[in-house]
Amino acid sequence: MTEIFVAPGVRTPFVKGGGDFADFDSLALSVPVASAMAARARPDFLVWGEVIPEPTISNIARELVFAAGLDPTLPAFSTVLACATSLVGAFEAAGMVGRGGSHLALVGGVETMSHVPIALKREVADRLIAQFGRDPAGAVAMLTKLGPGDFDLPLKAWANRVSGRSQGEHTEDTAKRFGISREEQDRWALRSHQGAVKGWDEGFFADLVIPFGGVDHDTLPRRDTSLERLAHLRPAFDPVNGTITAGNASPVTDGAASVWVGDAEGLARLGAPAAVKLVDWEIAAIDFRLDEGMLMAPGRAIPRLLARHRLAFADIQLWEIHEAFAAQVLANIKAATDPAYRRERAGVDAELGAFPWDRVNPHGGTLALGHPFAATGARILSQAAKALAALPARARAVVSVCADGGQGAVALLERA
Repeated sequence: MTEIFVAPGVRTPFVKGGGDFADFDSLALSVPVASAMAARARPDFLVWGEVIPEPTISNIARELVFAAGLDPTLPAFSTVLACATSLVGAFEAAGMVGRGGSHLALVGGVETMSHVPIALKREVADRLIAQFGRDPAGAVAMLTKLGPGDFDLPLKAWANRVSGRSQGEHTEDTAKRFGISREEQDRWALRSHQGAVKGWDEGFFADLVIPFGGVDHDTLPRRDTSLERLAHLRPAFDPVNGTITAGNASPVTDGAASVWVGDAEGLARLGAPAAVKLVDWEIAAIDFRLDEGMLMAPGRAIPRLLARHRLAFADIQLWEIHEAFAAQVLANIKAATDPAYRRERAGVDAELGAFPWDRVNPHGGTLALGHPFAATGARILSQAAKALAALPARARAVVSVCADGGQGAVALLERA
């Protein structure tokens, strides 16, 4: 069986949406990342994702090949699974590497949350398209008469289509269901910022982030934050009983990120990278219309993955967990460590032991670093691969990313 490896890629700095990168579209953000990766080695194919697509781009991966001046004979395809997009892209690449003559894949994703398309309602668009076919001048005249009621406006930003509710609203349900307090969430947010600031101060991110648009570092980690400052922020989704605020939720972010996936022959092209084995993965889905909330699939995926390999929580030396919300991280681990939940919801009856909280996100997480949806998986995978490669042989890491729609993806990595 072909061994599959993950090696760190590079990314742009992550910045606040509507800020430093507001003048760049998704391709412009992706180009420097893909170019820097291809300058190191020629991949056999490209996997790229974007959760909020631009209407004129149907396959951003293939468009990126041309925009970045890569070899036009490189096959390239796009993928999407909400916030787990580029993590699942790595799984897809892992299934292709070692087959069909492919040995090295360039995987990544981008989100420009400064530029979110606004759509016309279907019936309005249908009328306009029909009118353009008959009378282009008349169609232009119709455009000048459109009003707010003709558009699908994002009144609840990125609300789930099935529920009509935002991830924040769903996560308020999660916090109440699992008894996650405001203070616990704020403490986790502070921990995330402190880890990210320390990571930058110690040079951990130096070879993972490339300058772009006049920015050479992540702009979202807050050196000056504190529990007192976090405690003064107002609830964002439930003004009366809510516990989720702008401080313990991930920020709107622009950025692009990448990661390498390859076999031994592919890694040889990279020289001597900090590569780790991609041992296995688990993708889970739940019915988020029930009592748990939108982002609780990792609470099932993590126990399943560990049990399949007869591992306990303590057998994992590094945990890299996506922090869409502090409450979501805390609730997923609370669920995964509950024997009754594991048995009834995850179908896992194994004893997994105590959870090592001190091994989670040592260099900060999404709350501090930011969350360009499709870029987050590649950011976390690269971060995990670099950190794990510095640990002793046979050390293991788990990467976990929750996703809109009640899904979650989890990977098991091992130091070679």
